Order: sequence, then structure tokens, then C-alpha cells
Amino acid sequence: MSTALTLDQLPVREELRGKSPYGAPQLDVPVRLNTNENPYPLPEPLVARIAERVAEAARGLNRYPDRDAVELRTELARYLTRTGGHPVAFEQVWAANGSNEVLQQLLQAFGGPGRTALGFEPSYSMHSLIARGTNTGWISGPRREDFTIDVEAAREAVAEHRPDVVFITSPNNPTGTAVDRETVLALHDAAQAVKPTMVVVDEAYVEFSHGASLLPLLEGRPHLVVSRTMSKAFGAAGLRLGYLAADPAVVDALQLVRLPYHLSAVNQATALAALEHTDTLLGYVDRLKAERDRVVQELRALGLDVTDSDANFVQFGRFDGPGGQHAVWQRLLDHGVLVRDNGVPGRLRVSTGTPEENTAFLEAVREVVGSTPDTDPERPGGEDRQKDKEQKV
Repeated sequence: MSTALTLDQLPVREELRGKSPYGAPQLDVPVRLNTNENPYPLPEPLVARIAERVAEAARGLNRYPDRDAVELRTELARYLTRTGGHPVAFEQVWAANGSNEVLQQLLQAFGGPGRTALGFEPSYSMHSLIARGTNTGWISGPRREDFTIDVEAAREAVAEHRPDVVFITSPNNPTGTAVDRETVLALHDAAQAVKPTMVVVDEAYVEFSHGASLLPLLEGRPHLVVSRTMSKAFGAAGLRLGYLAADPAVVDALQLVRLPYHLSAVNQATALAALEHTDTLLGYVDRLKAERDRVVQELRALGLDVTDSDANFVQFGRFDGPGGQHAVWQRLLDHGVLVRDNGVPGRLRVSTGTPEENTAFLEAVREVVGSTPDTDPERPGGEDRQKDKEQKV
């Protein structure tokens, strides 16, 4: 009788031993606000259009799909040109199964053994995970206490480590902070001064931003890449469609590492249908931005420290009492609300949901904050709340 092996008994690569896969808890609770999904289902006219396009694609499933996704990349280029403030040609666009595969292909082409990637943490944890998966060395760059990038310290890190790839996430996940164009330009120029370096601006949440896209910075900068996703603003997390804009030579490089026929005909058809309904879907984005701003305002009214957000989520805290932020995460879960503990000390992240979901979250926070010990005078409102508790006693 055979004995089942454990993961540690398998001959996996050493850098994978003891690691955990990426993933947020998937729990059956009334209010799930932990994965930055768009809470609005796709409108029925779009669902019908998807059915039409997929039915058409299904008639040809005995054949491989368009290997280069020409029609889809053309429509994505049109969308970027219309909304990004900069003309983008089909040859500059590449698409894959979610932005994670786009990022993986970038590191397969420009990272790998003997090469390194640098990111500014806390940031999107998949950057470092994909680096590890592609055997690319990972370097954690500095951020200030307010989670913005310290440009001078970042320049020094680039000069010291000489990375092959630099990741800049704007708006940043999990903090929600956007990066201004001057910072991106400074880091891009610092990197190129050392050696030819790919600089990847991850704009997964840019449609929710108060500011403009960094797409115009592509002009004259062949080592700059802007990556996007249809998971967030398009409300299509289940589609798994990511894309990027860059110099055509970058697209050529990614075709060296992409798997044959990597985008299915069904995925391409579904994405094309969604792009036909861009205006409707961006209308949902406007609703979510308004709700995000309401959540920020009400959390601050409760005396919590809330990071400025340009995304469809909000980072809030600080929770420095017994158990830290994870204890507060559990108390919120006990109230039927699931948020995200990203491991940022004293902070949690909440996705923007429907008005009803956001109200339920805020009511849970009021209950939890009122029962959470807090003697930290550095936390906004913490000292006053502690005095109030002492007076009541």
C-alpha cells in the first residue's frame, strides 16, 4: 500500500520549500469585501452579447484560437487610446490570462536566473511570488511611513542593486496610494542610468484613480511598460484577462515566452463583448468611487487612520492592541464581514462593495472599534477614546 507524500518530501526547488500559495480566504459570509472584486454583476445586455459571441466562437472550437489575439488587441488599443490620454497602436498591446500572466511573461522574458526584480513594499504580493516562480531574485525597496515612495531612497536602491526589472504599482495594492508621474520618471531615469532596465507600472486599479493614467509616459521610453486588467473596472474577475501597453519590441519579446494559443477563443470572445459595453461598465466605476470616498470619510469620522485611496479599496487602522490587526479582522468576521489582512502591521484592507455592503461593514466597524482596547496615542483619536473609556469606568 502506497503512502501519500507530503509537499516537503517532493523534490521541489529549494526556494519553494516552506512557502504558501497566494490566496485570500474564501468564506461563506454575508458581506465579502476582501478580494477587490467589482460587486455589480454584468448588465443583462452584456450577458446576452457574451452569449452571442461565445456561441459564435463555440462553432469553431475544433480549431485553435487566433494565436496572436489580433482583434482583441486592436480593441484594447482603442480603449486605451480613448481613456488613457495617449494614442496606443495594436502592435503595442499584449494580452494574457489575467494581469498575473502578463507579469509572469515579463519576468520570463526579462528576469530569470541571475537576474533581479525590485518592488516597493508593501505592494502587490504577486510581484515577489511571480519573481520566485521564475527564479528571479527579489529585492524589497523602501517606502515612507505614509506608504509613498521615497524617491531618493528608491534611487539609491536602484543604484545599489542594479535590478533588471522595477515594479511600480499605481494605485498601489494594498495601500491604495497613487504614484505621480514625476516619481515614475525619476525611477525610470535612475534605472536606465545604471543599465537597460524594464520598468513596469502596474495600473490594475487606474480606472478608480482621481488622477490620470501614466500611459503618456510610454512615448520615447522603450523600456517602460504599463499593465492593466479587466478584472476590476470591467467587473470581469472571472474572465481572467490582463493586458499591457509597451514598445512593440516588448510585445515581440513576450511572444518568445508565451505558450502556444494561450488565450482561448472563449476568453477572447468574452473580452470583446465586454469592450463593446465600456461606457456602461465605467458607469459602475463612478458609483464605486463615490462609495469608496464615503467609506473613507466615515472611517475617519470614527477616528481611524485611513490611507488616501485611488483604488476600489481602502486601507485602514491602526490596530495595535492585543492581537493587532488580525484580532480586529476576526471580530469583523464574527459580525459577518470579511475584509483582508495583508500582513501590514496595524492595518486592514476593505474592498468597496455595494452601498448596502459598505453600510454593513461600517456598522460592524463601529461595533468592533467600540470594543477594541486602544491605548496607542499615535493612532488618530486613540488617546481621546481611551480617556472616554476611563471616564466611563
